[in-house]
Amino acid sequence: MYEGLDVKMDIILVGLSHKTAPVEVRERLSFSGEQISEGNIRLRKYEDILECVILSTCNRVEIYSTVSVPELGVARIKDFLHSYQPDMSMDWLSQHLYVHKNDSVVRHLFRVASSLDSMVVGETQILGQVKEAFDAALLNKTTGVVLNKLFKKSISVAKRIRTETKIGESAVSISFAAVELAKKIFSNLRNKTGMLIGAGEMGELAAQYLVNSGIKEIVVSTRNYERALNIAKSYNGRVVRFEDFMQEMENTDVVICSTGAPDYIIRYDDMQRIMQKRKNRPLFLIDISVPRNIDPEINRIDNVFLYDIDDLQAVVATNLRTRRDEADKGEQIIDEEVDTFIKWFKSLEVVPTIVALKEKVEDIRKKEMERTIGRFKSLSPEEIQMIEGLTQNIVNKILHNPLVSLKAEAHSTNGLLYTEAVKRLFNLDIKLIGNSPEENDINNEEDLKEGH
Repeated sequence: MYEGLDVKMDIILVGLSHKTAPVEVRERLSFSGEQISEGNIRLRKYEDILECVILSTCNRVEIYSTVSVPELGVARIKDFLHSYQPDMSMDWLSQHLYVHKNDSVVRHLFRVASSLDSMVVGETQILGQVKEAFDAALLNKTTGVVLNKLFKKSISVAKRIRTETKIGESAVSISFAAVELAKKIFSNLRNKTGMLIGAGEMGELAAQYLVNSGIKEIVVSTRNYERALNIAKSYNGRVVRFEDFMQEMENTDVVICSTGAPDYIIRYDDMQRIMQKRKNRPLFLIDISVPRNIDPEINRIDNVFLYDIDDLQAVVATNLRTRRDEADKGEQIIDEEVDTFIKWFKSLEVVPTIVALKEKVEDIRKKEMERTIGRFKSLSPEEIQMIEGLTQNIVNKILHNPLVSLKAEAHSTNGLLYTEAVKRLFNLDIKLIGNSPEENDINNEEDLKEGH
């Protein structure tokens, strides 16, 4: 379908991910923004690579291509990757790589864009990264009819899965789960105050999620006052000295405890006094400390809601099961979309034949029109236009059934036989589509549309 030969085109993928390569391998083969542009252009210069897109994230490096000979295309891409890390042996590099072709490539990209292949199923970052990879290839002019269609379709499939499933709705990190529970208790955090006691990593992350959820204010209290000042600054919050945090709880709605203390720093009697001063207003406590820093007996006090790390892990486990169930629904959607795309892709094989047949018949029609009109010197422009319309209608009606059948058979095992028969019967001179890497349009774009 590209310049040179009327050949069958294949889609291939060569890549590695968190499933096949450790982080030290992934980071050595990752591409920065500038390297992606340079890499796309380098790849496209290979004779065997017709189109290409480089997708590089912290968890994967993948190269999508259309090629005329799959084996040569795979070899070229492996050489290309090896050129970035020549100290790696090719055998060692190949151990971490996977290769997909045609249907398998389509399914893989749909799963990647939809986050079904991600380390955390349901995460949203990957779709933006797929869009950025596609945009870079468009800018570098290394895509064509097939990869343009494939990447646009992957983006729409990912959006469909987000819309039709709940794959991204359940919290699957301890810190995020804690904040989601706070939202359920208070329904709206915008007029609430949160406090971070201690400076543990998960506690800080939970505080960040609270800020992102619109909480009114974050108060920070740690034994290291300078550390507390630095943390509070990053959240536009304020600092309370560690010895005063109990008093501050009288006016706080959400407390995240994440210290390294070896024992309880908030006990049952402390909380009873605090709740009396709060006049029994609800208080949500998140104890992410190990060992626990808040006495679990506090949960017996009315309007006190205490969750420790085991409670949160149970929530996360439940949410992961929910995401897996929703992922199954996503896989069903992908099955449908892969089938649709592959039918379109197979139909490309008959497009040059359809275009050539239309052009040949149109050429005959025009020549016969000119010959006939030349014999009638007195025909008016209106009469010539009527004859033009008549001959076009006749040609279209004659070609309709053969073209419909040819497109339909493109999806069957006999598709190639039908195409070859038409070429021979009409002695067609095939004009190829996609004559340059910059040319994203084809001679007859309508013939590429699904269902046309």
